Amino acid sequence: MPHEDVVRPRRKGIYILPNLFTLAALFGGFYAIVMAMNQRFELAAIGIFCAMVLDSLDGRVARMTNTQSTFGEQMDSLSDMVSFGAAPALIMYEWALQGLGKLGWIAAFVYCAGAALRLARFNTNITVVDKRFFQGLPSPAAAALVVGFIWVMDDLGYRGASRIDWLTWSAFALTLYAGLTMVTNVPFYSFKDVSFRRSVPFIVVVAIALAFALIAYHPPAVLFALFVVYGFSGYGVYAFRKAKGKPVSVIAVSTDEPDEQGLHR
Repeated sequence: MPHEDVVRPRRKGIYILPNLFTLAALFGGFYAIVMAMNQRFELAAIGIFCAMVLDSLDGRVARMTNTQSTFGEQMDSLSDMVSFGAAPALIMYEWALQGLGKLGWIAAFVYCAGAALRLARFNTNITVVDKRFFQGLPSPAAAALVVGFIWVMDDLGYRGASRIDWLTWSAFALTLYAGLTMVTNVPFYSFKDVSFRRSVPFIVVVAIALAFALIAYHPPAVLFALFVVYGFSGYGVYAFRKAKGKPVSVIAVSTDEPDEQGLHR
C-alpha cells in the first residue's frame, strides 16, 4: 500500500505577551501575601496596587495586538481571584481580623467568597451587561478599598490593629462592605466607553498631569481617597437612576431601549 503522509493538526500555542502581564499581576498578589506574613503591610499594599495596574493592561494589550484567547480569559480570572480575592482577605485577616476570633475569619471569608462569586457572575453575564457599568463593585476596586485602608493606617504608624478596638471594628466593617458590595446589583461606572483615540481639550491633559502629581505627593492617602469615592459611587448612581425613574439594573432586557444603548456592543 502506498504510504500516505498523515497531516496532524497543529497544536495551539499560548500568546506570551498578554499572559506575561497576567502572570505579573498574579505575582503581585502572591508577593502581597508573603509580605503580609512578614508584617510588611505597606509592601503588601503596594503589591496589590501593582497587580491592579498590570491587570488593567493585559486585556488592553491582548486587544491591541489581536492576541485574545480563551486561555488568556481563564488565566486572567484565576489571577484576579488570587490578587483581588484571596490576597486582600488574608492580608486584612493578618493585619486586624485575627484578634476577633471567629468573627474575623468569617469577615475575611465573606470578602473572599464575594470576590469568587463576583468573578463567576462577571464571566457568565459578560454578553448581557451594559458595558458602561459593572454589576457590583469590581474586585480590583474592592481590593483597593481593603488594602488601601491598611496602607493609610500603616503610614500613620499603626503596624497592626488587633489590639485597637476602633481600628479592628473599622477594618471588620470595611471588609464586609467590600465583600458584600461585590455581589450586589448596584451599578458602578466602568469607564469602558472612554476612548483614548479621541482628541481632548488641552485642559484635560493638564488635569491628568496634576492628578499624577497629587498621587505622587502622598500615594497611600490619595489612592485610598479615590477608591473610597468610587467604592460608594455606585449607591449614588443607583439612587439617582431610581429617583429619575430609570432602570437600575445593568442586565439587558432589550436591545432597543435608549437607556440600554451601551448593551451588546
